[in-house]
Amino acid sequence: MKVTVVGSHLCPDTLYALNKLVEAGADIEFKNLSASLPDLKIYLNLRDQDPLYEKVKTGGGIGIPCFLLEDGTKTLDLKDVLK
Repeated sequence: MKVTVVGSHLCPDTLYALNKLVEAGADIEFKNLSASLPDLKIYLNLRDQDPLYEKVKTGGGIGIPCFLLEDGTKTLDLKDVLK
């Protein structure tokens, strides 16, 4: 499975997800919004424009990690990726 993870090396949820994906043998591309301006732009574009983030924004959350699957699926739930 190939998955792009948009998150931060400073976020415990992102680190947990990355470890679980490594254990599952996933092919991971990590977009680290805390270390790269281009990666931050990817995150901001998702957060500003994707309906996936509506509940996150109204709840005052950050919304990371976000998982982008090779079939085009976007999810904030690691369980959706590991199924």
